[in-house]
Formats: sequence, C-alpha cells, structure tokens
Amino acid sequence: MPRYKLTIEYDGEPFVGWQRQENGLSVQGALEDAVFAFCGERAAVVGAGRTDAGVHARGQVAHIDLAGEKSAETVRSALNFHLKPHPVAIVQAEPATADFHARFSATWRRYRYRILNRRAPPALDRGQLWHVPVPLDVEAMADAASVLLGHHDFNSFRSTSCQALSALKTLDLLTVSRNGDEITLDVGARSFLHNQVRILAGTLQLVGRGQWSRRDVEQALAARDRTRAGPTAPPQGLCFMEVRYDLGANRRSDPEETVDDH
Repeated sequence: MPRYKLTIEYDGEPFVGWQRQENGLSVQGALEDAVFAFCGERAAVVGAGRTDAGVHARGQVAHIDLAGEKSAETVRSALNFHLKPHPVAIVQAEPATADFHARFSATWRRYRYRILNRRAPPALDRGQLWHVPVPLDVEAMADAASVLLGHHDFNSFRSTSCQALSALKTLDLLTVSRNGDEITLDVGARSFLHNQVRILAGTLQLVGRGQWSRRDVEQALAARDRTRAGPTAPPQGLCFMEVRYDLGANRRSDPEETVDDH
C-alpha cells in the first residue's frame, strides 16, 4: 500500500484543532474528507503534531496510505481541489517508505509565536498574532529565555490536562527578536508538552512588561508547578513552522516523546 508524505499549511482559526473531534471541523477531518472525495478511500491522515484550536501551521507534516499507486503531484493537486474552501493547502506531496511515520519518525520540531507590540490593534494580520499594546523589553525577554534552554522538567510550563507521563524535555532553540512592532519567539525541540510554547510566550511577556525578572522565571522552572508560571498565551499567535527527519526519518521514537498538543 503506497505511503505519501504531505507538507501542509493551514489557518487554524475555523478549526477545533488538528485532531478529528465530534464538536466541530478539524484539520485532520477536512483532509480525510478530501482523501475520500478524491479516491473513495477512508484513509487516516497522521500528523507530526496535534495543534489546538486556532493554532496555525506552515510546515505541518502528515502521512497517508492509499490503496492504489498515484503520482505525488496527482495526490497534491487532487487534495487541494477537494479541500476548497477550507484554508488548508498541501504544499508538497512525496512518496514515502512504508516505515516512515510522520509523528514517530520526527526528530525535531519548530514553532513560532508572534506578538504585535504596539498601541494600535492589527488590521491585516488579525487572527495571526497576539496583540500586546504595552511596551515589551525584548532584551529582558531574551535574557530570561536563556534560562529555559536545555534539558529541564517543564511541569510548570505545560497544561494541567497534559497527558505526558514525564515533563522532561530539551529545548534546543528559544530566541526572542524584534522587527519593528513585531516580536517573534522561535522555539525548537524534538517534542513538546501540551501548551508548552504558549506558556513560555505568556511567561516571557510578563518579563517584557517588567512584571517578572529572570529570577522569577528561574523560580517558576524550579517549582515544577503550573501555578508558578505565567499565563497561556492565545492560540492565534502560534504557528507550527517545521518538522525535521534528518537524523533518520525511519527510526520510530518513543511515542511518549511526541505529545505536541499546542
């Protein structure tokens, strides 16, 4: 049975999240319906990460198994046709080996969180970023972010509904930068806890406001208690940017390491 690797982008605003649910339209559901409309098959679309309602993606990766052999370009074009009018696009479709798994073979993921830091609300990018109207000190945010790099117990920085058995994670990348009125947080790791990136963003904006210091972030991390970290930032500022398989795409990782609910 041929397997295909899909690179997908979507606007998360109209969806209840990536994962198919009974209470509304999901990205996974829209994709699986498009597959059925294309070839009459009820194929499961397996994603590299399960984004929450309102969270966007530019580099989500998924795989599907289809009964009949089809060219990758046919798969891409047909799915894009049947996805209309949903804000979902198959950017690339590629043949994949049978042991490739979009979720468990992934070795690195990157998310980006965008903050609009000005008095005026957004007009053009509404629904794509978090509007924080008070001035934020980016240098202080970047300094505090360095505390969170590396291997830690991130229990303070995960949702209380997170199902991961362990809060131990390794952040390889956490940068804070400003370009005009926009502040960007880029966060990279092999895998993430539920809401981890959004809680990191919510905590660091407290530092930017001057309400928290680097020491407060250190104490929140050490406490291993969700009540000690900052708020969960709104979902619309978050975008799933990239998945890498460059360390061996066919090696299945421990499923516990791939929670990735944002």
